[in-house]
Amino acid sequence: MSSPSPRGAKLPLSAYRQPDPVERARFFLGKRLMVQSPEGLCGGLITETEAYGGNEDLACHGAGNRRTARTRMLFEPGGVAYVYLCYGLHSMLNFVIGPQDIPLAILIRAIHVTLNKDLVKKRRQGVPEKGWTSGPGRICTALGIVLADNGCDLTGTRIWVEDIGTRVRPSEITATPRIGVDYAGEWAAKPWRFVWEIPKKKGHALGATSDCDRTEAP
Repeated sequence: MSSPSPRGAKLPLSAYRQPDPVERARFFLGKRLMVQSPEGLCGGLITETEAYGGNEDLACHGAGNRRTARTRMLFEPGGVAYVYLCYGLHSMLNFVIGPQDIPLAILIRAIHVTLNKDLVKKRRQGVPEKGWTSGPGRICTALGIVLADNGCDLTGTRIWVEDIGTRVRPSEITATPRIGVDYAGEWAAKPWRFVWEIPKKKGHALGATSDCDRTEAP
């Protein structure tokens, strides 16, 4: 069974309308991602994010103001989900942030499941717990996020984020270059991947441990 989870406050739309993706990528660490499905409600603490920074960021799908059927959601006002398929196989969840017409997003790269572990275990059958959500594609499989969730209102009742009062200290965050963006020239070197190293004492209180935080893509 999952550890008891404190009641959280759903983040308002204003949390997604801020225009600085690096600041927002840090902000979402320690927040709780929640997903409701017919099978039940599950969620976990966000432990790894990546920032994508607009028209000039060559690692961003919307670089150069590139609007396609796939990327159009990036240009919506902040507060919706941008879900796309990686290699045609894995769904990847991003939070669109900032104002309309500027492609800004936060990729959710890892979480630590704290709510409804039984359901997640069923979806990730045969996978050790530390690998349930240790990558963006794995998160979507574990939480039941699919391509049809592209454009989902992040303040609605399907996918949302809660603030449960977790304090993430700057000393607990490691910044590195983003993963899998070697094609992006000088933008590939920007330290816009953020990993929250959960201290053991804090992890026990939150129903989390730190052995799943630093992860690679699925």
